[in-house]
Amino acid sequence: LALERLKKESLKSALEINTSVRRVLAETLISKGFLEAPPVIFSIVTDPLNHPVYDPSFMYGDYKYSLTKSMIFHKQILVQEIPKFFIFSPNVRLETPDKAASGRHLLEFTQLDLEIKNAHREDLMELAEELYVKTIEYVIKHNSKALQSLGRKLKVPSRPFKVYKYLDLQEKYGDDFEAKLSKESSEPFWIIDIPLESREFYDREKDDEPGILRDMDLIYPEGFGEALSGGEREYKIERIRERIIKKGQTFEQFHWFLEIAQSGLELSTGFGIGIERFVRYICGFKRIEDVHPFPKVPGE
Repeated sequence: LALERLKKESLKSALEINTSVRRVLAETLISKGFLEAPPVIFSIVTDPLNHPVYDPSFMYGDYKYSLTKSMIFHKQILVQEIPKFFIFSPNVRLETPDKAASGRHLLEFTQLDLEIKNAHREDLMELAEELYVKTIEYVIKHNSKALQSLGRKLKVPSRPFKVYKYLDLQEKYGDDFEAKLSKESSEPFWIIDIPLESREFYDREKDDEPGILRDMDLIYPEGFGEALSGGEREYKIERIRERIIKKGQTFEQFHWFLEIAQSGLELSTGFGIGIERFVRYICGFKRIEDVHPFPKVPGE
């Protein structure tokens, strides 16, 4: 089965597009003064996530390490000294088998992860739109043969993208609002102001709307779902501790991060773009494993 996958022309087209996506994202950020940082593959602290996954952890010496689910804590620490950086970060999330049906989950994947010090949500939304549009423009121009072989027609979306509030969409469409609106949309759109219970403790609560976060998700059109997730970070130690308690977690889980946060953090904002999901959308594939030569799918 692996050899059959490797022989597919569609995989070669996907890898050609994958190369272009990474090139445009990196070159655009470097031109804006970003530095590229190396990834953290495992750590004593990683993203708790807001949904259940199996925990890939192991002991080494006296410490328990987990494979990186995301570099969120490392980003918030590094940005205090390096005010603009990005990482092509390998993430391992051992999702439950039911996620296989989505067509957009892999057990290991890569995020373009970035963070900016003293930036706000709106700054990052503008940057994300620029990255998205430049990538689509480049692929249309330089990967036209690959797109043609896949039978895929892309159009460059107009900016700024539409913006919706989470609770407004939930009221109009029900709990499955993201999937429903993605299917009926022909251009990407934003979902902002996400409720606290739907996110992790590290994203910043609005000062004027308790329980609502300064978060944003970018959603692909045509039913392809989430493209990007990010937000402003809690940076005041008392707010961080309060949020951990609200989420039913313990200080001990995050003691390394809390020790550093105790000495003082400045506001930062960041996001992560799933590279494989971006390539899947550009190629128009029904399933995400078609972009990867050696995919690991939940439940398999």
